[in-house]
Amino acid sequence: MTLSTGLQISEPTPDNLVLSPVKQSGLADQMKAGLDAPICLTWELTYACNLQCVHCLSSSGRRDPRELTTEECEAVIDELQRMQVFYINIGGGEPTIRKDFWHLVQYAVDHGVGVKFSTNGSGIDAAVAEQLAASDYVDVQISIDGADAETNDHVRGAGSFATAVQAMEHLRSAGFEGFKISVVMTRHNIPQVDAFKAMADHYGAQLRLTRFRPSGRGADSWDELHPTDQQQRELYHWLMDHPDVLTGDSFFHLSALGEALPGLNLCGAGRVVCLIDPVGDVYACPFVLHDEFLAGSVRNEGGFQKVWQESDLFTGLREPQSAGACASCGHFDACQGGCMAAKFFTGIPLDGPDPECVLGHGETAMDSVARAEVGTDHSRTKVTLGTKPAG
Repeated sequence: MTLSTGLQISEPTPDNLVLSPVKQSGLADQMKAGLDAPICLTWELTYACNLQCVHCLSSSGRRDPRELTTEECEAVIDELQRMQVFYINIGGGEPTIRKDFWHLVQYAVDHGVGVKFSTNGSGIDAAVAEQLAASDYVDVQISIDGADAETNDHVRGAGSFATAVQAMEHLRSAGFEGFKISVVMTRHNIPQVDAFKAMADHYGAQLRLTRFRPSGRGADSWDELHPTDQQQRELYHWLMDHPDVLTGDSFFHLSALGEALPGLNLCGAGRVVCLIDPVGDVYACPFVLHDEFLAGSVRNEGGFQKVWQESDLFTGLREPQSAGACASCGHFDACQGGCMAAKFFTGIPLDGPDPECVLGHGETAMDSVARAEVGTDHSRTKVTLGTKPAG
């Protein structure tokens, strides 16, 4: 693998934006109306994965034989370059499983498109870490869901904690500063936030916390893993006290508790973000892999640009949205009604309250609805939670 160095292209990431509340932000209003190109594009290169995490948003495990070819992926990157997309988030599945993964990373960098890829660490040995550390335009995000093996492996599978830690050791030894440690917040690991922060500091990394959604296999593990109301409040105050911790704007529903968390504090689906799946289908965001939120395909005439700029779905999402059932709530301007994916997969109408509404309106809404079916399951075998962590 060879990665070029010295690129000077600026990378404005949503993680680093700190804005005033949405109702005071002209930039946020512009974001709601959509941009000519996404700020952040997630691209799942493969559904193949050597793990089968119980909360996997794409139910990954088996490779889809219809995956985009190397040449098709290169054509998409060419298009993203023309659209001046700043960077792409590559995930999966486990993206390093693809035989052409490192070639595609290099191809993107050579064409001025920065890369951040999420991995369970299994593809990062000492040599790879050295090469990654030499690149100015590739970022790495190690996924881990417990500050210890017991908590992590309960969700991600036996041995996955040791694999992730080994990858972090390699990155630190190679001098890769500022790589990301990404954690999905669950009922079992929220008590470990201080330990996660200490882990990130130990490795010279940045901690990134994301919200657990009932997408993919997360629908089956939602009842056990989603945080309690009290944990949400504790997490909100912890995040307010740690503004250096990244969230990818995951927790804007918590802003109803008081001062808005740093970020856009709005749902960016189809407005500033979207997802390309392994077969080239384009969805509104990484958490809504369902036909209801399928905007088109990069394989169709006009490619990605036509989908992004002209699809009926994205056009509709960029129209002014009704507050719906939340119209009478004085906190709507702060939380914007919460997460579209969380609502959809728990059966709540999209103009209803977030299922984890901090004022309790979501629980009431869920009592009268049936949950939506998730999308295609790519699991290799039946996936169940492991041994529950003590305590």
